Amino acid sequence: MEGQGILLVCIFVPLLGAFLLPLFGRVSAGFRNIVALIFVLTAFIAAALSLPYVLNGTPLLFKVQLPLGMSIGFLGDGLAVFMAMTSSLVAAIIVFYSFGYIEHFGNQNEYYLMVVLFIGAMMGLVFSTNLIMIYLFWEIAALCCWRLIGFYREKEIVVKADKAFLVTVGGALLMLVGFIGIYIQTGTFDLLELQGRGLDNWIMVLILFGILSKSATLPLHTWLPDAGVAPSPVTALLHAAVLVKIGVYVYARLFLANFQLEVVWEVAVPIIAAISALVSAGAAMIDNNIKRIIAYSTVSQLAFIFLGLSCGTEVGAAGGLLYILMHSLAKGGLFLCAGIVEHSTHTKDIREMGGLYKRLPITMVAFGMCAFSVMGIPPFGGFFSKYLVINGALETGYPWLAGVFIIGAVMTVIYLMRVFVKIFFGELTHPDLKEGSWEMVSSVSLLGLLSLLAGIFINIPSNLAVMIVESLGRW
Repeated sequence: MEGQGILLVCIFVPLLGAFLLPLFGRVSAGFRNIVALIFVLTAFIAAALSLPYVLNGTPLLFKVQLPLGMSIGFLGDGLAVFMAMTSSLVAAIIVFYSFGYIEHFGNQNEYYLMVVLFIGAMMGLVFSTNLIMIYLFWEIAALCCWRLIGFYREKEIVVKADKAFLVTVGGALLMLVGFIGIYIQTGTFDLLELQGRGLDNWIMVLILFGILSKSATLPLHTWLPDAGVAPSPVTALLHAAVLVKIGVYVYARLFLANFQLEVVWEVAVPIIAAISALVSAGAAMIDNNIKRIIAYSTVSQLAFIFLGLSCGTEVGAAGGLLYILMHSLAKGGLFLCAGIVEHSTHTKDIREMGGLYKRLPITMVAFGMCAFSVMGIPPFGGFFSKYLVINGALETGYPWLAGVFIIGAVMTVIYLMRVFVKIFFGELTHPDLKEGSWEMVSSVSLLGLLSLLAGIFINIPSNLAVMIVESLGRW
């Protein structure tokens, strides 16, 4: 029970503790903030404590059997623990950043409630062994996303929050129909009893709609750039730590760890990803809104993750998992840096910025480090994960596919360098600026440093990714 207790702590401390935060906020805003951070750090520590069990080959399992094929089960295998540690670590940094960013706004009690509940839903989803439980946690995350995107409550912003909610929930409902189709065929929702089974194509299509809508993949991507109207720590949560990673995780859980995927989907999904990567990268190259540019970059980089996970090779799958970590660290840092810039200049238009290195030197360095990782510049972590993904694509026997993603990688360098140069170099446009609060500056500095250290000590996360992929037994 000791090991099982670790899983329950990881899930239910943030999931249930979130509802205490508004009460704490009535007593002291500072106390509420600290407790929110403690709840998220507890999830990270619990996930980290489950890692030794995974490394010893004894994944944790908590399960209660219910009638009619239902069950409440949580499995702490390598895939789940890797995802839980990545999400909760980046989320904890984002919550700490929020201390300085959110302090001047209203709705703070609801903000921290929704952020911590968001993390709890993510923890529940990654450890769940039941398709219905995955769906329920998926929808809790969608509800949190809706409220957080609409944080400022202006009419235009609420409309964009509604759009995100409708797209992701609509996709999830189609996915639920696919899950029901699985139950009709097999008599169970339990993933542990479904390992190695195949899926009818109509079920696969329905599930893919849900996954692609949540992970903002073309053509279901337009809600994500619009979500840039949310506060920067929220957009960091959506793009880096939690929301869009739910889709790629569920893809990995269902189609790497459980169901047998037909060969046609090992071609179709990478093609969808390739189109998404190029179109979104093209949009990033012509947009002038800093948060929309970084959002389009997220759509493009998620395509790299989908390529790795779907191309059907061990190298590609390991690269896809590794890029989940590298992208979370770097993209979280980019959005938080964008938040400092926006906070200081009161604009998101990069054409109205310039020379900010003179006033925001720490932010500039952190932005550059995170951008280099997303670009895939060695020795940053993003280089190694992109290399493995593209190498995995070459192993499939479709070199043109790898070529398309190489073009996408070059485009990433172009649009991120455009943003970097436009904001931080040239003539100073805002001479009265100063760095953000110490919480904000230290958060982006930490994410930039982690993006570099993840590349310098690449053997640690890469060996874990390879071990996870090998444990899936598909190769």
